[in-house]
Amino acid sequence: MYDVIVVGARCAGAPTAMLLARAGYRVLLLERARFPRDTLSTHYLHQPGVARLARWGLLDTIAATGCPPLRETVYEVGGVRLTGSSAAVDGHAEAYAPRRHVLDRILAEAAAASGAELRENCTVTGLLRDGDRVCGVRYRAAGGAEFEARAPLTVGADGMRSTVARLAGARTVIEDPRLTCVYYTYWTGVPSVFELYEAPGRWVGASPTNDGATCVAAYFPQEEFETVRADVEGAYLANIRDTAPDMYRRLQGGTRVERMYGTGDQQNFFREASGPGWALVGDAGHHKDSITARGISDALTQAELLAGRVSGTDLADAAALDKALRAFGEDRDRELAEIYEATLIVARLQVQPERLTMLRAIAEDPGDIERYFSTVAGACSIRDLYTPDLLARL
Repeated sequence: MYDVIVVGARCAGAPTAMLLARAGYRVLLLERARFPRDTLSTHYLHQPGVARLARWGLLDTIAATGCPPLRETVYEVGGVRLTGSSAAVDGHAEAYAPRRHVLDRILAEAAAASGAELRENCTVTGLLRDGDRVCGVRYRAAGGAEFEARAPLTVGADGMRSTVARLAGARTVIEDPRLTCVYYTYWTGVPSVFELYEAPGRWVGASPTNDGATCVAAYFPQEEFETVRADVEGAYLANIRDTAPDMYRRLQGGTRVERMYGTGDQQNFFREASGPGWALVGDAGHHKDSITARGISDALTQAELLAGRVSGTDLADAAALDKALRAFGEDRDRELAEIYEATLIVARLQVQPERLTMLRAIAEDPGDIERYFSTVAGACSIRDLYTPDLLARL
């Protein structure tokens, strides 16, 4: 018997398990992989996510891996160039872009150090039920043996194709079409800050990461996925050459150090956040196009929201637990709705004249540039960008 079972020990599940263990609950944390293990990712941690890691006592560990702090952002589109950064969050003006085999291991180890029982190489095969309530999981360990574990609360943090969501019958409440596909790889000898380049039907992003490497990603419209997949390297380099010529020149002096990674399955949805005895965090409950690089930061947000609502609750009291889970779902939707809509706009890869007009006005004022990058980071609302002065200039 446990108080909470968390399925998935990456950037949503591990912090959830850690925070609930720190709150005094007995937590079982199940992970299908064995760490260190990489996964598809933009890597980027915006300032609010960095502030959370600092608050949890984990930022120094991540910095000690050699992942460089990123204090400058460059964004170019339609002849407009913005250079600046987000406002600091709790004193942290820097962002980071750690490799996932680095970050996820640190988070999982932090959960274990906080008292969660971490079991790797475990695959959930079923949910246990008491009437209509989920009351635990059935899982298969590395050797093939089957086990059962029971708890009043089971948390699915097992990704976009969540087994927990499927078995619990979580409904999709918002769904939008896939908009982009993306391929990326890693380069050494390519100096970079956090860089974003946009053109009609194209997008390029770059971020320095561990081991002196820079991750460079190229985005394409979803309808081009089959064409791009037929010649990944050619399409990738042509996109960068045409969309970010200066980045392309830097690549010519660098060395590619890994294979291409990519996906055409960039789903956009919200699922139900919870039900009787279960909840979803991270990509299991909400996924959006990676073009705004908000996945990791938003996963940390959801972990904190869920733990904040559940902590102090008698989990054996079904009514009290359900009330806490409903409040978590309301918090999640309110917190993430704005960036979801903004992401859909960006992922359409359309350079609208009205948006260019706004960006030209923003480029005239360093304060507006900081507010703009703060909205991208989630450090402030998009509404905060439109000051009376900016509106007057527009």
